[in-house]
Amino acid sequence: MTALSRLFRTTSFRLAAAFILVFALNGFFVIGYIAYNTRVLINSQHVEMIDAEIAGLAEQYRVGGLRRLVGVIDHRSRRPGASLYLVTDPTGRNIAGNVGALPPGLLDEPGARQTAYERLDAPTDKPDELRQHAVVRVFVLPGGFRMLVGRDIAEREQFRDIIAGAFRWSVLMTVLLGVAAWYFVSSRVLKRIDAVAEESRHIMVGDLAGRIGLAGTGDEFDRLAESLNAMLDRIEQLLRGLTEVSDNIAHDLKTPLTRLRNRVEGALRNAPSEEGYRAALEATIAESDELIRTFNALLMIARVEAGSPDGAMTDLDIGTMLADVAELYEPVAEEAGVEFVVEAPAGIVVRLNRELVGQALANLIDNAVKYAAETGDDRKPRVELAACTDGGRILLTVSDNGPGIPEADRTRVLDRFVRLEQSRTKPGSGLGLSLVAAVAHSHGGEIRLEDNAPGLRVVLDLPASGGGS
Repeated sequence: MTALSRLFRTTSFRLAAAFILVFALNGFFVIGYIAYNTRVLINSQHVEMIDAEIAGLAEQYRVGGLRRLVGVIDHRSRRPGASLYLVTDPTGRNIAGNVGALPPGLLDEPGARQTAYERLDAPTDKPDELRQHAVVRVFVLPGGFRMLVGRDIAEREQFRDIIAGAFRWSVLMTVLLGVAAWYFVSSRVLKRIDAVAEESRHIMVGDLAGRIGLAGTGDEFDRLAESLNAMLDRIEQLLRGLTEVSDNIAHDLKTPLTRLRNRVEGALRNAPSEEGYRAALEATIAESDELIRTFNALLMIARVEAGSPDGAMTDLDIGTMLADVAELYEPVAEEAGVEFVVEAPAGIVVRLNRELVGQALANLIDNAVKYAAETGDDRKPRVELAACTDGGRILLTVSDNGPGIPEADRTRVLDRFVRLEQSRTKPGSGLGLSLVAAVAHSHGGEIRLEDNAPGLRVVLDLPASGGGS
């Protein structure tokens, strides 16, 4: 009963009831239309046949008078399937014909009408009951004689009964089939919806790995489940990123904050002097600036991974953008003694977020310049910024000839706050490559770390259409 109660409250039930009503009314209209027009057609055929009979009998009367007319009617009334004929004298006594009984007074009113009657050969078990019906026309002949010509309408009545039965059965079958179809569809729909609701409850209590099952039919419920699962994947990814950020902040920022506190505490413990306080304050400001940069980087990564990058996607010429980035970093590279080369053919247009991609390239160039200076041999430090097309993709490459990154660590360095041993002595927070990876993902691309033999080559692989995540 509870299941039926739920079914009755569903939208599918209301829709099914509406469709059943519509189809029942449509069936009523169609059958009624057919019945009405068929009745009209049969009536018109009867009238035409009666008119034809009357025209023939009138011709016989004109040729041979009443005697000939009576003879013709007597002959015709004996044929199988004959029409109705009757001739009476002025007193109402039957002279010829096949009609045995009529309603009283019918022959006194000339004209056409529908009436009950009995044939001469009808059963006499109920003599007072006229059980047959016909369409008749009454004429008054000279001398007070009466003539009746008609057609039995039993076929029309049978057809009417057939139509009425068809209507009742069609309405009944429409209702039964509609209810059966509604119950079947509603049960399936409720089953799928209950599955979604059950999985949603599991997810709400913390099971973020739960996903909505697919029936494999490819119907609208499967498409909805796929969209919901994609949304759940994204939510799980964002929550996991939030958890990682929280953990990273708790662990990796604890050290600089502790160092900041110890520096201030040390300045207070030592012998007070203006120079000592100034040095402590300057170091504190520098440490604070580094913390602010770290938090800014974390916020930018979070915004990019959340799919809400600052600024709109625009169509840009890659050569022009790389030239602008190179103009900013050429003095930095020159000061570090690093050769900086830019190779970007003109005419490569890609849809991207200029600010984010520019920041990603700036991070890569900054790292490349910083580590290219540590070549470890006599070769000249070199950083190369290049762009090229590969099918429907744009490859932005930053290469250096520094120490590179071991293959085993190339995936790990894309995580937040990861710094390899050779980087511990250099300034930085370990968020640069994480930001680059987030920017690539937000544009529907990827980042690849490859061996430059020697050094490192970082490839930012983006779709030319600028598809986002």
